[in-house]
Amino acid sequence: MTQNSYLFTSESVSEGHPDKVCDRISDAIVDAHFKRDCFSRVAAETLVTTNRIVIAGETRCEKPVSAGEIEQIARDCVRQIGYEQEGFHWKNAAVEVHLHAQSADIAQGVDAAGNKDEGAGDQGIMFGYACRETDMLMPAPIHFAHRILHDMAEDRRTGKAPGLAPDSKSQVTLRYENGRPVGATSIVVSTQHGAEYSQEDIREIVRPYVENVLPEGWMCPEDEFYVNPTGQFIIGGPDGDAGLTGRKIIVDTYGGAAPHGGGAFSGKDPTKVDRSAAYAARYLAKNIVAADLAERCTIQLAYAIGVSKPLSIYVNTHGTGSVDEQKLAGVIDEVMDLTPRGIREHLELNRPIYERTAAYGHFGRKPETDGGFSWEKTDLADAIKSAL
Repeated sequence: MTQNSYLFTSESVSEGHPDKVCDRISDAIVDAHFKRDCFSRVAAETLVTTNRIVIAGETRCEKPVSAGEIEQIARDCVRQIGYEQEGFHWKNAAVEVHLHAQSADIAQGVDAAGNKDEGAGDQGIMFGYACRETDMLMPAPIHFAHRILHDMAEDRRTGKAPGLAPDSKSQVTLRYENGRPVGATSIVVSTQHGAEYSQEDIREIVRPYVENVLPEGWMCPEDEFYVNPTGQFIIGGPDGDAGLTGRKIIVDTYGGAAPHGGGAFSGKDPTKVDRSAAYAARYLAKNIVAADLAERCTIQLAYAIGVSKPLSIYVNTHGTGSVDEQKLAGVIDEVMDLTPRGIREHLELNRPIYERTAAYGHFGRKPETDGGFSWEKTDLADAIKSAL
């Protein structure tokens, strides 16, 4: 096996996975605050387990969202996902809300004052990545893993797949030759289901979702197609396994195909560069690839709490670029203001657009007319080329 010939695997989890239930509730809380005040500050964490939801964190909002409203947001999220089970039911679960005011020490570092511009909400490193493996400029394994679960969930909610329940996971292994994906060597799908369905029933329900997502001729061998390999998956969701906000950071990003700085996204307003700078890095990497300046591009941004400008900008085109990488780093700093304020304003992030990001990836999605997934636009490609 050479460096250009290898197997690579990525996984995804559905909106009903316990951790994703938490991500959705936390992001719905962010949206609720932005509907009241576009300059809200939110850091909301959620824990779920058997018939219990616990929400904690810090907020600042001109028109505060009450604990009762937060409880209803959590119940609505669980209902929309589809949980009406004895061990986890949107109506019967106990909900605890422990949100309090944002720390004054953090606020003074982040807020603009006098000649001081708005600073980063925390220190950290953030990565963005793009490549030519799919039309969405995403790595193929994570793209296909998301699509399988997304399509299953769509049909589950509309009643077209009555055997399926909300909690599911997928895993896609692709074979690469000369650095390009050429087919699947194994597929794993584990999905919660009704007690009346056998493992073989679920296998045949799941099969068309996999075959429809993969390119023609890419299906793995039959003995490498694993569906509910434990035999059954009836008890699922938070009743089967506790969940927490922010535990699926590789699922949320590039499926392990690119570095990760370690910061989660969900539950955070865009003054937190864990979220906004990761979106900006993806936006820049995608525009570099869309501009035909590279086949692959990784960007790293680094910040310090309370400091507005990035401490460093790193660009790596992995030997596929047509422009010097140091020159590219200088150009992207020219064409986009990478201060927290600059990112928020350029990508218009102070909007209630976050609940929809909580499952099936924050990247590789289509930009939406109300500003959702603005970081997936390729409207900066011409400016980057012109600045070179």
